[in-house]
Amino acid sequence: MGWILFLLVVAFLVWRMMPAKGVRSISTEELKGMLQDKTKQFVDVRTPAEYKGRHIKEFKNIPLQGLHAKLDQLDKSKEVVVICQSGMRSSKAAALLKKSGFSNVLNVRGGMSAWR
Repeated sequence: MGWILFLLVVAFLVWRMMPAKGVRSISTEELKGMLQDKTKQFVDVRTPAEYKGRHIKEFKNIPLQGLHAKLDQLDKSKEVVVICQSGMRSSKAAALLKKSGFSNVLNVRGGMSAWR
């Protein structure tokens, strides 16, 4: 019985870490090649304090908690690249964007922790 519970917990955690359907995950190396592309929107969903401490200048700070209220600031016809500290909050943000009608959403794998 203990093994079944353990497997269920592991399966749940793996499921939660998977990107939302239709969201592509990119590396920080891939991101570097996109930063000058004016057809993309870059959104950092960390807190203002995290953003102030260290950020990528092309990214606009819209914290995850307030993202739903600020969706009108983003263009649904443009690709959206989302980043956070580790990739977890940006994965949630990407799922929210997809559910809100954004068709082209990218999540930066590893987030700012992987950025060099």
